[in-house]
Amino acid sequence: MLADRTAAESSPTPWPAAYPEGYAVVDVETTGLARDDRIVSAAVYQLDARGRTQDRWYTLVNPERDPGPVWIHGLTSEVLADAPRFPEIAGALAERLAGRVLVAHNAAFDWSMIAREYARASVTAPVRQRLCTIALSKELGLPLPNHKLESLAAHYGVVQERAHHALDDARVLAEAFRPSLQRAAERGLRLPLLACQPLTEWSDEPVRPAAGFLPSARSATWRTSRRRPACPYPNPGRYERGGQLVQGMRVAFSGDTSIDRELLEDRATEAGLHVASGVSRLTSVLVTNDPGSPTSKTSRARSYGTPVIDEAAFVQLLSHVLPAPRA
Repeated sequence: MLADRTAAESSPTPWPAAYPEGYAVVDVETTGLARDDRIVSAAVYQLDARGRTQDRWYTLVNPERDPGPVWIHGLTSEVLADAPRFPEIAGALAERLAGRVLVAHNAAFDWSMIAREYARASVTAPVRQRLCTIALSKELGLPLPNHKLESLAAHYGVVQERAHHALDDARVLAEAFRPSLQRAAERGLRLPLLACQPLTEWSDEPVRPAAGFLPSARSATWRTSRRRPACPYPNPGRYERGGQLVQGMRVAFSGDTSIDRELLEDRATEAGLHVASGVSRLTSVLVTNDPGSPTSKTSRARSYGTPVIDEAAFVQLLSHVLPAPRA
C-alpha cells in the first residue's frame, strides 16, 4: 500500500473546513493498565492540519514504582532511575498537546493514563478532544485483519522498527494517520472525535504481589500468578449495547488485541469483572476485534446471542464500570 500512501499525500484535496487545525500523535508506555499504574515513557509527533509532521518529542519518565512489564517496553528500574518524574515533564508535554487533537491507537487508554498523571500533579491536561485511529480505520472500512498498530502500518507500507518503543510507535502511527486523514478528507467524512474530560480516579499505591509469590524471570517481580481469584460479585446479566459494564459481569476475549492480553485481563479483574476462559450462556459480553472470525468463542456468542464489542469500546467502558448492585 506504499503507492497508495504516496498518491494520497501528493494529490490535492479540498480540505473540510470543520477538520482540526493540528494533531498531537501520542504513544505512552506504562507500568500496566490499572488506575494506579504510571507512565514510563511518552512520545508526541506534532502534525499540521493535513497530517504533515512539524515536530517530535520523546522522554523517559520515572514511575516511582516497579516498571511493570519490562518484557514489553524494555525499560528497567535501572534505566528509569535517573529519568524525570512526571511533574517535571508535565509542562513540556502540555506545550506539545495544547490546541491540538490527541491522536492515539486505542486513544481511550493513552488519554486516561495521561489524564491521571496530570491529576496526580494537580494540573489539568490541555486536551479537549481525542481521535482513536482504530475508530477512524473502521469509519474508512480499511481491510485490516485485526486492529493492531502493526496491521495498520502494514496496510500503508509503514515500517515498524521498534514495537512498544514510544517514539517509534508514535512515528509509525503518525505516518499511518496521514493517509487515513487524507482519505477521510476526500470522502468528506466526519472524524470520530471524542471529548476529553479530566480524570480524577487514581491511586498512588501500586498493587503489591501476593505474599509468598515467587516471580518468574519473565514477570520481573510485577505480575502475580495467572490463577485469578474468584470474582466477589454475582453476575448481573448481559451487557446491554450502549450501556455500561457492571461489576460481576462475565467477560470473555477472543483473537488478537492491540493491548497485551494479560494486561487487558488484569484491568478487567481489577475493575470487578469476571474474566472467563470461554463463552457460555452466562457470558455477559465477548470482546473481539474480529467478530466475523470462525472461532469457537465467536460462534458460541452468535448462537447464544451474547453481545459482542471490540477492544477500543471495552477499554472505554472499563473507565467507568458500575458498582455491583446491592443485594
